[in-house]
Amino acid sequence: MNVKVELTINDRKVVADVEPRTHLADFLREHLRLTATHLGCEHGVCGACTVLIDGAPARACIALTVALEGADVKTLEGLADDRRMRVLKTSFHERHGLQCGFCTPGMLISAWDLLRRKPDISERQIRQEMSGNICRCTGYQGIVRSIKHAADTLQSSVGV
Repeated sequence: MNVKVELTINDRKVVADVEPRTHLADFLREHLRLTATHLGCEHGVCGACTVLIDGAPARACIALTVALEGADVKTLEGLADDRRMRVLKTSFHERHGLQCGFCTPGMLISAWDLLRRKPDISERQIRQEMSGNICRCTGYQGIVRSIKHAADTLQSSVGV
């Protein structure tokens, strides 16, 4: 038996009938075709499925859609016009913060939140704060360098 749920996804009201066991990642990918949310471990460990729920990073693979009644969800697609995200994406591209790209959407969402909370951050702090997102390809050097470069870029352009 499906359950009606109403939530806001990327600033758009969504009303849908979903199976109670449908997790948010599948709902986003299969029902709304928002495919930037990747599924990795499906246990909430790897961070590939990270989205923002009510402004905080959360794992979409372990969040049941029916439990999100009234929630505000932002995916990578929903941050496309955000300045901080544009700087992060450019930095990831220019500083080699991605390799296969599978973890990248979750990394970008987590990095976006990190730079929102701590705009002036050291590489050591970046490593610690981003430890919940796993990458199997890069060795993290490029990711850390990309986030640090984005932080410095955003800091230097404050008030411009």
